[in-house]
Amino acid sequence: MDPTGTTRLGRTNLQVTRLGLGTAPLGGLYDAVGEEAAVDTVRRAFDLGLRLFDTAPLYGAGLAERRLGRGLAGLDRDGYVLATKVGRLLVPRGTAANAVAQDFYVEDSGMEPVFDFSYDATLRSIDDSLRRLGVDRIDIAHIHDPDDHYPAALDGAYRALHDLREQGVIGAVSAGMNQSAMLTDFARDGDFDCFLLAGRYSLLDQGGLADLLPVAAAKGIAIIAGGVYNSGLLADPRPGATFDYVPASAELVARARRIGAVCARHRVPLAAAAIQFPFGHPAVASVAIGARSVAEIEENAAMFTHPIPSALWSELKAENLLREGVPTP
Repeated sequence: MDPTGTTRLGRTNLQVTRLGLGTAPLGGLYDAVGEEAAVDTVRRAFDLGLRLFDTAPLYGAGLAERRLGRGLAGLDRDGYVLATKVGRLLVPRGTAANAVAQDFYVEDSGMEPVFDFSYDATLRSIDDSLRRLGVDRIDIAHIHDPDDHYPAALDGAYRALHDLREQGVIGAVSAGMNQSAMLTDFARDGDFDCFLLAGRYSLLDQGGLADLLPVAAAKGIAIIAGGVYNSGLLADPRPGATFDYVPASAELVARARRIGAVCARHRVPLAAAAIQFPFGHPAVASVAIGARSVAEIEENAAMFTHPIPSALWSELKAENLLREGVPTP
């Protein structure tokens, strides 16, 4: 597979590469990254031909957006697709009683996020992101993790993004979540161009296949698959590895290792199978995967191009590690 191959994002005019860079790690997820390493990672992704970059105010409370902006500075703005998110505003640390915990991020930006999915907050969020990124437009705006805020997100954030799209300020309206059920509700209740589905369409978890993916395919809504390593377990299935940002259960570690053993028999790295698997479904346009270093983004690109025989997918199904009806590349 070619990570630099492009495809149209749903019904929009945006062309995205099959592999995109997710920037949560560049905000200091789990471990400090630092400015220089973050900028170098972005630049290397661009040099490798990746043209989809996904970020959010949440990631390091603004650090990831600022670092991504520095990495993209001076490059042709028409030469890449830029996505960020709304639903969390950043305020100076200690000034809001309802601030969201930043337990996973270890670098201090001096800011902290608060939930706000209102119409006005969404407009402000886009303006704030433009300033941090140092650009004049956002291509894709995701409503970010509105798990407990669906009515507010639909009435506020969605209406604001819909209006911004009508005005030509953004190119695509989206939502990004770690669950598929609410994204399916958004698909039915609104006019969305794409969704960022994190962790629910992976080798370990195909939950999105039961609800979201058929609806997305029918409506022409593109899926950007995130979390294809399930936050680490499918990259390195060892005790202590994380699944959905918390330590994986022994059962999940064992299952990931069984998948890895099948891959090994076919001389395929587990990470290669994980990063390529989502493309079996026609609704999946791109995979966005995080990296915190030049070495990691280079490794991700290499995993994307590693040949995978069809016999590997057949054996996973024969071993009941994938359901028989799950589409594979």
